[in-house]
Amino acid sequence: MIGIGDVEAAAEAVAGYVVRTPTVSSPGLSELLGVPVTAKLELLQRTGSFKARGAVAKLLSLTEAERAAGVVAVSGGNHGIALAVMAGALDVKATVVMPESAPRRAVEVAESAGATVRLCPDMAGAFALTEQLRAEGSTLVHPFDDPVVIAAQGTVGLEFAEDAGEFTDVLVSIGGGGLISGVATALRAKRPGVRIWGVETEGAEAMSRALAAGGPVPVELSSIVSTLSAPAVSQLTYDTARELVDDVLVVPDAEAVRGVLDLAGHAKLWAEPAAGCLLPAARRIIAEHDDVALGLVVCGGNATPHDVMAWAQRFGG
Repeated sequence: MIGIGDVEAAAEAVAGYVVRTPTVSSPGLSELLGVPVTAKLELLQRTGSFKARGAVAKLLSLTEAERAAGVVAVSGGNHGIALAVMAGALDVKATVVMPESAPRRAVEVAESAGATVRLCPDMAGAFALTEQLRAEGSTLVHPFDDPVVIAAQGTVGLEFAEDAGEFTDVLVSIGGGGLISGVATALRAKRPGVRIWGVETEGAEAMSRALAAGGPVPVELSSIVSTLSAPAVSQLTYDTARELVDDVLVVPDAEAVRGVLDLAGHAKLWAEPAAGCLLPAARRIIAEHDDVALGLVVCGGNATPHDVMAWAQRFGG
């Protein structure tokens, strides 16, 4: 497991490449939920999500030989966008492997940044192809199973701790667990009394299943939220979550989509279901605890109007 020193070192390394995103009180969400809400706006990060932090940190850590051989990543969308854009900026050849369910915009942005995009029928196939390309000589930039990446994602939590007022509970979305592992590491050091909650959607429950099983297990993916759809967490992210996270809440896709619409209507934020899922989870926490003040990590905003309208129509939003 990484420590706060790793997160602070990552903050220095990535400072010239990423945005220190705003941390703001949200009157609209505070009124909606009935408690004070502070949001960390990672949807305003370069490439539209927190993933830029981990991607550039890993690229900066490569040797000259590794840079020359190129890099490969598997992604449900945002990690691929981040790696493609950051690799293009640093003149590193990148291949991004995505499932066919990945948002079309993610494919287009990655290609326009100069990356080669390979599509597979599902996420399990995407991970398998990525491993093949890694064996052929490319350096893997894993979306979550890498201490360098986790430490860089932890800079989100470091900034949140430094920039926010008081909060009692922080909610963080979970795909493979890289973001919550880094954020929890930073918050346990800087805000030790805060409760930390992970949030997943039904059909993308890799961390909650792992915690129930006592270790990482493969999960069958069915959620519409491709950016949270990891086929399993890693031992590293599992160990960190087990040690530092209070609990992981699971919400239906329909509630995550409702959360997207609420974020737009009440906070004026154009977010993904991976962030929208935080709101139904927040309601559960508010119902079960007294004197709650919430911190929300709004992890990304790479959803198109067509995507959101289609989800809203499907789920009756």
